[in-house]
Parts: sequence; structure tokens; C-alpha cells
Amino acid sequence: MKTPFLAGFVLCALTAFAQTKPLPRTADGHPDLQGIWTNATLTPLERPAEFANKPFFTEDEATAYEQKRVRDTDVDRPDDGSRNPDDLARRAYNSAFFDRGTQIVRSRRTSLVVEPADGRIPAFTPGAQKRFDAARAYYAAHPADGPEDRNLSERCLMFSGVGPPMLPEPYNNNYQIFQTPTQVVIQAEMNHSNRVVPIGPNKAPLPVGVKHAGVQQWSGDSTGRWEGDTLVIETTNIKFNDQSHFGVAYGGGMSDENLRVTERFTRTTADLITYRATVDDPTVYSKPWTIETSLVRAKGPLYEYACHEGNYGMTGILSGYRAQEKK
Repeated sequence: MKTPFLAGFVLCALTAFAQTKPLPRTADGHPDLQGIWTNATLTPLERPAEFANKPFFTEDEATAYEQKRVRDTDVDRPDDGSRNPDDLARRAYNSAFFDRGTQIVRSRRTSLVVEPADGRIPAFTPGAQKRFDAARAYYAAHPADGPEDRNLSERCLMFSGVGPPMLPEPYNNNYQIFQTPTQVVIQAEMNHSNRVVPIGPNKAPLPVGVKHAGVQQWSGDSTGRWEGDTLVIETTNIKFNDQSHFGVAYGGGMSDENLRVTERFTRTTADLITYRATVDDPTVYSKPWTIETSLVRAKGPLYEYACHEGNYGMTGILSGYRAQEKK
């Protein structure tokens, strides 16, 4: 049996080896980002109030927080009276169907939002707040007149994981990256979406707010470039409406034609890509904001998320509202 000292020495040596081992590169010399990755995490998007002045956990605090999050998000546990009422909605699925992982991000940050320093998404501009309140009031009064009144994920059109920015979902947080000298393709398991990003000067981005032949994509118009060992992807012209929020179905956000998202992919170890994304929309947010999360090597494979095949949820929602109206 190894002594604690020897075991600790071996662990430190292996860690140092992993950090100094050259990262794999493609034939053209850039870091190889290819493979299957997951951004499943227990780290919340915004910093909780109890950690207001704490951007990082200690190792012991991280362990305690992870244990608490696993327990609190277990929808199968008996109700002891401490549940949040919102948990009732989450009981549509058993815990076996969720995949938030069991750990926070590798950096041990207390939120995915890293800028501003308070870990919170900045306030809306006055004009955006007015539009946001009007949209919420409309959908409160017309929650299901037709499928167009439901959110984008219920309609199988857009999910937070696709991005940009690529935000963790409650499940299916998996990606496969393909890479050539002139293109990078990011395939999101949910909703089996593929973002094809040209690399280099082959394709100039469209000016912000300009539609290409009258067509916009939910994931926008992207171009990529290498800055040293970091892949930078800039995206504009992301399709928006009252239900799309900086390109995703995040219910607390908002976007308009001036949205720009800048993503940075940096492979830091053999099993980790550090992902940062900055959301800049000056007519919506009072200042830009940035998230950072971990893309961790996963075994795979990816499976087709066939959301549209027999979308019984939408049928049930609409028929349920029609029944309420008749009653």
C-alpha cells in the first residue's frame, strides 16, 4: 500500500506531466479541438446572492456546494416541505433524464458569468426593458393561442446549448467539433444543430443588422480566426424576435439586430477546452457581459435529439389551454 506521502507525490507528478505534455495539433499547426466534449455543470449562470462577494470557491467549498446542488436538483427525492414551487414543473422528468453533471466548472468559479465582476447579467437599457415588459405582458395574456406563443425550445427551434453563446442545458450538454484549415463545425447534440464556421479571410462577416437575401439564421452569421492558440468566433445577424434571447431560449434575456457574440475556444489540457463568450448588444444591455465555462472531454457518441418527431408536448399544451377555455 502506498503511503499518503508517496500517493501525493505520484499525483503531483502526474498532474505536472499532464500540464507540460504538448497539446495535440492539426497538420496546419493549430491546436486540435476535435472530438466530443460536454459543458454539463452545476455552476449557475449568475452568481447566487449568498456568494455576492465570492468569485471563487475553495476546494472544500466546491465539494460542499456540489453535494448540495446534486441533492437540491434531485427531483425524485421525497418532498420534505423545503422544495421550491418551481420544482413541480421539473418533475415532468425523473432525475435519470437530467444531465447537469456532478461538478462545477474547473476554475471553481461561483457563476458562469465572469464579467461584470459581480457575476450578474447587466441591466437592460430603458428601451429594452420597456420592450421586454411588453412582450412578457403579451405572452401572459396569450400563453398558447397557437404554437407561435410558446418558447423556442418547446417548438423544437432553438436551444441554449446551440448558441452562441453555448449555455448548458439541463441535459444533452454534448458537442462534437470537426476542424479543417478553412472551417470548424460545432455539432450540438441538442437539437442536432451544426454551426459551420469559416476560418480566416475566406468570408467576411455581414454588417451588423443586415439580412442576407432576407434570411437570418437562429445561430447567426459566424466567422472565425486564430489568435495564437485560441480560436475566436464572431457572430452577428442572429435571428431574433420576442422569444429569442441573445440567440437562445433563455427566458430572462433579450436581443435585437445589434447583437454581437464573440466566442473564444482555448484548449488548456488534453481533456479541457476553456470556453469564453462575450455578449455585446448596446441597445439591449447596459454593458457587455462574458461567460466562461469548461468543455470537458466526453466519451460519446452523440445521439440524435429528434425533438420534432411526434412533439406530443406541444399538442398537450395547446389542447390543455383549449380545454380550459371551454371550461
